[in-house]
Amino acid sequence: MGRRRKARRWPWLRNLLLFSLGLLLTGAGTLLWLLDRQIVRQFEGRRWDAPAQVYARPLELHAGRRLAQQQLEAELQSLGYSRGGELRGPGTWVRRDGEVRVATRGFRFDDGLEPARTLIVRFSEREIVSLSEGNGQPAGLVRLDPPFMGNIFTVHGQDRVILPPDQVPALLLDGLKVVEDRSFDRHIGVDPVGILRALLANIRAGGIRQGGSTLTQQLVRSYFLDNRQTLARKLREAVMAILLELRFGKEDLLNAYVNEIYLGQDGDRAVHGFGLASQFYFGRPLRELDVHEVALLIAVVRGPSWYDPRRNPERARQRRDMVLNLMEQFALLEPAEAAGARGRELGIRADGNSSVGYHPAFMDLVRRQLRSDYREADLLNTGLRILTTLDPGIQREAERQLATQLPELEQARGLARGTLQGAVVVTGTQTPDVMAIVGGRSPRFHGFNRALDARRPVGSLVKPVVYLAALESGRWHLASPLDDLPLEVMLDRRRSWTPRNFDNEFRGSVPLARALAESLNVPTVRLGLDLGVDRVAGLVADLGGTRVPEPYPSLLLGAFELTPLEVAQVYSAFANGGFRTPLRAVRTVIDERGEPLQRYGLRIHPAADPAAVYQVNQAMIEVIERGTGRSARARLRPGQRLAGKTGTSDEARDSWFAGFGSDHLAVVWIGADDNRPTGLTGASGALRVWSGLFAALDDPSWEAPLPGGLEQVWVDYGTGMAVRPRCAPGAVSLALPRGALLVPMPGCEPPTTDTAREAGWTGIFRKH
Repeated sequence: MGRRRKARRWPWLRNLLLFSLGLLLTGAGTLLWLLDRQIVRQFEGRRWDAPAQVYARPLELHAGRRLAQQQLEAELQSLGYSRGGELRGPGTWVRRDGEVRVATRGFRFDDGLEPARTLIVRFSEREIVSLSEGNGQPAGLVRLDPPFMGNIFTVHGQDRVILPPDQVPALLLDGLKVVEDRSFDRHIGVDPVGILRALLANIRAGGIRQGGSTLTQQLVRSYFLDNRQTLARKLREAVMAILLELRFGKEDLLNAYVNEIYLGQDGDRAVHGFGLASQFYFGRPLRELDVHEVALLIAVVRGPSWYDPRRNPERARQRRDMVLNLMEQFALLEPAEAAGARGRELGIRADGNSSVGYHPAFMDLVRRQLRSDYREADLLNTGLRILTTLDPGIQREAERQLATQLPELEQARGLARGTLQGAVVVTGTQTPDVMAIVGGRSPRFHGFNRALDARRPVGSLVKPVVYLAALESGRWHLASPLDDLPLEVMLDRRRSWTPRNFDNEFRGSVPLARALAESLNVPTVRLGLDLGVDRVAGLVADLGGTRVPEPYPSLLLGAFELTPLEVAQVYSAFANGGFRTPLRAVRTVIDERGEPLQRYGLRIHPAADPAAVYQVNQAMIEVIERGTGRSARARLRPGQRLAGKTGTSDEARDSWFAGFGSDHLAVVWIGADDNRPTGLTGASGALRVWSGLFAALDDPSWEAPLPGGLEQVWVDYGTGMAVRPRCAPGAVSLALPRGALLVPMPGCEPPTTDTAREAGWTGIFRKH
């Protein structure tokens, strides 16, 4: 009886077990199916993505170019060209008998292929006197390959350079297998023997010394998973590795590994793949690396932080030599070749950047310019090449000046370290090219871009616009007298405004040029009110291509906000003789076949009268020669005449300087992010960065042809009276309208003409 009841229970238990097993198998199958779908979707989609690559401007060489030999050599070093005793192929150079010989790399620009060639460059002081091919034939204009900056869009802070299989050295692939996964060509994604071997080695060493992961598992971890050391993640990694091996061939997997694996950190940008790592550590393309350099990259794979060759050079060297030993042991290198490689230094670039470095602030401007014309998907995966206007040397110098000056200013003002922030924008004067952007004191890190997004009161930077409006009216010229006397402005029936000069003093009557050079507030307000604030506000918008600021009287002293880039746009119109050309960071976009998709040409808009602009520029030269910017003279080259203007907002919260020479324009802002007063004026803060930058640039003096209707006249800087050259201590030559009436300085009267006497005037001077 009991046996029959027990027999009847077994079918129920058996069915339950079978049902549970079925659920388990179904769940496992579903999980495998989902994992397989995830692998195929992500791996296929991401494996062939080719993010848009961004390049700085190419250095152009031609006979007669103003370029010193050390500047060319610095450019070659920045590009990662190797210097040696002889040319060994593209990407090498030698210095010999007062000349530089270069084996260039080829590059396809939007207007055609610039072929690899051998060049002989001869110099005389700061100029190229001859440029010839290796066979001695004269060469015309030659462009070096443009420095690589990085990819336009990165995913979660990751960046990489996608390399096709034919651009990956065989030594790297074979070395990876020898060091990381010797059974790669045989296993199915996991290697039980390798796991056991690593386990035993780690037990003997008393710690983690070897990893049991295959290259495929490492690839899965980088593509799909995180680095948490849990059993569930390990099992998931193994299953996905097997599925990946079933779906894709070994060559595909190895190429994906080469382009994906994490190999270092550049600020907040993660360096992935050997293509970018080669630029990051050595500044050269992967195919140009020597044996010891390839071995170092393989060494870094095991631990990019632990074996960081910049922070831990000795540890990295030991690991590199171990890699070389394995390469020799497995016949990838001859013994003599391996021994020679072990004797080499690491050869790491000191600055820790790719060919030119990754500059997030400049890349922000590139992105913004491109977003108006391209979808984000096009920039992520269609292999575009973006040729930009960035000048690597100027960018480095702008970063250096800001990084050097901010701590010194904090110390001098008793401010806590890190209080001050800054921004720098450098553009061309002959072109609208943005050559450098620094968005803060830590230029390698993403974050708030003060050059593009910090809208701050411009202070006295607006004064040249006020004086430009006055000169355009024809009622004033540079020697016209302005009243610097107490002034009260009625804002409404109950409120008034009493502007004061920075030093709280009044000077009586001053010429217009002096009022601008010394940034006098009261004469500026009188002039602006006489013109009409609306007119000045409209001119600000015309010059900068921005919205019209609110026309309150305080606008005349800069109580409105612009970003440093917007200020650069306004001052670019001064440097361009009254023509506004929208600033640009991108010159050309090229597709994956080398065909130009778009060229960003020049768009020129008349914004102001060229004769009036010429006169304002002369007054801005006096800012540096005699006015608020005169402290810059201590750092500038003797005879170097540059134009510029200081700017300080209320309570010294913002320190500005904007100025230009013949080739470059730069705007510098310094202040605190929380808008606290810093005690810095435009002269004591931003001018120090600006003058250091222009001392390094050695910009030619500002020069422009004298517009019709103007003539150069000698006047006294302090009074505006006409004088003979060198007769008065304050004699200065200014451009004035022909026939302008002046009062001569007693004892220094300039010569007169009979024609003027007959008309009742002494030359161009008022009768006296």
